[in-house]
Amino acid sequence: MPQVQETVLAAVIASAHWALTLALYGSLLLSLGFAARKQCFAPMVIICLVILSLCLTYFVFIGLSQRRLAPLIQPVQNMASPLGRDGLILSHGLSRNETAIVLLRGLEEPRGPRVVAIPDRPLAFQPEAPLAAEFTLPSIPFENETPWLLRSLSMDIRFSAQQMYNHFNQGLIPFLIYSGALVFLLSSLGFIFKLSTWPLAGFFLICLAFRGVLAMEIFFSSPETQGMIGSFIGDMLPAEFIIPAIFCGLGILVNIYSALASLVKKAKK
Repeated sequence: MPQVQETVLAAVIASAHWALTLALYGSLLLSLGFAARKQCFAPMVIICLVILSLCLTYFVFIGLSQRRLAPLIQPVQNMASPLGRDGLILSHGLSRNETAIVLLRGLEEPRGPRVVAIPDRPLAFQPEAPLAAEFTLPSIPFENETPWLLRSLSMDIRFSAQQMYNHFNQGLIPFLIYSGALVFLLSSLGFIFKLSTWPLAGFFLICLAFRGVLAMEIFFSSPETQGMIGSFIGDMLPAEFIIPAIFCGLGILVNIYSALASLVKKAKK
């Protein structure tokens, strides 16, 4: 089928954006842990992480841009032909091992002909919806059974990836400002590894801090929060610079706290 290649390619691109953001957070987490264990110079660690992260993210986005992939997608679109007819699929969509019902005539005749797909069974055609007493199919798991923590983390990472890609489409400068501020804030959290003498405890603490930064990014990116902050700031700062300014401000405060805490420890010694 000619549409399969196009569908797979689009799914791979969307998954690559999600995986890139996850890899960015994971690599920063591991790099900060390694730097804390080796007692590297903190400012140099932050500078190196910001430069390397921005370069890697930018070049990966270039490789996944529509300009690069248009020659691959365009021939497939020209050859594609519509498959089947209009219908409605009742399925959750996030899991493949689930029961699904295809209403062949859509919402116009919800009790009309349908095809039922049950895992590990052949497709079953029904000319009309069976009565409740005669309905012997297993219950359809329309609700998501994924744990809430993993589901919310996946949605936030996907939203963060979309935010970074939107700034990438706006140009190099908006991308560097937004992503640089985010990476700067994340790189400034390396002092958390030094809060506990038990390495595993420090790892869990910084994981919680990274999750908090991700949630904070989603919170400040919402239209309601943008409107509330814009009403206080007014015309002093463009809307696209509000979130990077918040990230940079928090990162500077964290670095000041880390430097003061280090000076106090040295003075006590």
